[in-house]
Amino acid sequence: MSYTKATPYPRLTERPAWQALAKHYRQVHDLHLWRLFSDDPQRGERLTAEGAGLYLDYSKNRVTDETIKLLLQLAGECGLAGRIDAMFSGQKINTSEERAVLHVALRASASERIEVDGVNVVPEVHAVLAHMATFSDSVRSKSWLGHTGRAIRNVINIGIGGSDLGPVMAYEALRHYSRRDMTFRFISNVDGTDFAEATRDLDPEETLFIICSKTFATLETLTNAHSARAWCLRKLKDERAVQRHFVAVSTNAEGVEEFGIDTANTFGFWDWDGGRYSMESAIGLSTMLAIGAENFYAMLSGFHAMDTHFRSTPFDRNLPVLMGLLAVWNNDFLGANTVAVLPYEHYLKRFPAYLQQLAMESNGKHVTLEGAQAEVPTGPIYWGEPGTNGQHSFYQLIHQGTALVPCDFIGFCQSLNPMGRHHDLLLANLFAQTEALAFGKTKEQIAAEGTPSWLVPHRVCEGNRPTNTILAERLTPGTLGQLVALYEHSVFTQGAIWNIDSFDQWGVELGKVLAQRIIPELESADEPKLGHDSSTNALIRRYRRLRKEP
Repeated sequence: MSYTKATPYPRLTERPAWQALAKHYRQVHDLHLWRLFSDDPQRGERLTAEGAGLYLDYSKNRVTDETIKLLLQLAGECGLAGRIDAMFSGQKINTSEERAVLHVALRASASERIEVDGVNVVPEVHAVLAHMATFSDSVRSKSWLGHTGRAIRNVINIGIGGSDLGPVMAYEALRHYSRRDMTFRFISNVDGTDFAEATRDLDPEETLFIICSKTFATLETLTNAHSARAWCLRKLKDERAVQRHFVAVSTNAEGVEEFGIDTANTFGFWDWDGGRYSMESAIGLSTMLAIGAENFYAMLSGFHAMDTHFRSTPFDRNLPVLMGLLAVWNNDFLGANTVAVLPYEHYLKRFPAYLQQLAMESNGKHVTLEGAQAEVPTGPIYWGEPGTNGQHSFYQLIHQGTALVPCDFIGFCQSLNPMGRHHDLLLANLFAQTEALAFGKTKEQIAAEGTPSWLVPHRVCEGNRPTNTILAERLTPGTLGQLVALYEHSVFTQGAIWNIDSFDQWGVELGKVLAQRIIPELESADEPKLGHDSSTNALIRRYRRLRKEP
């Protein structure tokens, strides 16, 4: 089946499975997890799935076997299998931009064939990977020298959005595997403080900048790029130095060349690869420089393993499908419009921030593929922090607050840095939190401990808070690829159910357009004539009056 703008879809709430789920919800919404586990002693072993190196325990969700059956029926009625095939076959499922969506091609094996408009894109993907590997090896082996003949010790990635969040997250996640005699930093914010702090203690003679911008025209990225160029040339003095201290990830060869970067050191990518799905493309050049080509290829293998699992595993055992369907259930039936992602692994401290863009830029949409108003809430808010830090921060609200917050807990059975009993304590906390969120503590239990009656209500934890637990053996480059792909395909599944375009981001554009109008109004030497609303006009005037340095 071909997915185009003209393809008609039945209304979601009119589908038989959706209506059955609505009726089912009325029957089960008062069921407590302690009852579900009490009635089914094997529940914690039954409601699990395993694939591509990851283990998913979804038994602590507020679902019954009937719930899962109806959610799987809904996936069938919404044509999820066909949409998966459409994506993998290169159809233009990003209908509003008329583009294919083929991040899966970025991690395909060289022998595979994935076509866009009749052209197999896999050979070109592997050509770029080979180019990246050659360059990475030359920098890591110190055969690539800066303008004055000194080796590169510092790498700074300049990008924003997917050109920053992916590389930052991957570097932090795989820091254990990175070169410790090299410094890696990331600049994204147009706030000059970001640039100043990233470069403050570095030597331009030993610093390489990677400019990541598909169009080589992104305002924030190009502003920072030109500041980096000026920073380098203040010491190096020679315009030719740009060619030894700057490379680009872009499709705009003319813009790259005008900047002074040798086009031989430009790494391309494609319009079918959206920014938030690009960390394994040339956007990941900084990652490859940090961990080496071999580890980068291992990460791609992890992505590919989850891609294969997603495409070929029956939905009742398919990790991304199950997670996506549970997210729809929690969001649209339980009324939980948020998901906390809680990795019990310090290296994954930037993983929740990465998922914020992946999930919310993808599914934060108010219209369907046909342009009709979405009938149900879409795009839950993703957020989180690593355990155990979060336990002493926001877990209070998750346990006793009035908002229902489903949680994804992520843990690893082996530590990359074994240290006494640290890892046992870490995982004990993970398991304890999922248990506490599921079953809570009743007023009867608290009173039986001799607690004064006035204090009992304050200590009650109602429980019945849904969680997923994702376990893997060890955080490796391959495991990171598996995890990222798991969430990519879960987000895809949610979008397919809601019948929205998970791959455009028109909402991001509006603010950019308005900013271009305001910039000259801020920079004008003369008082500009303002035509905004009264609030914006007043803010601009106040800024112009106070912006001068004291």
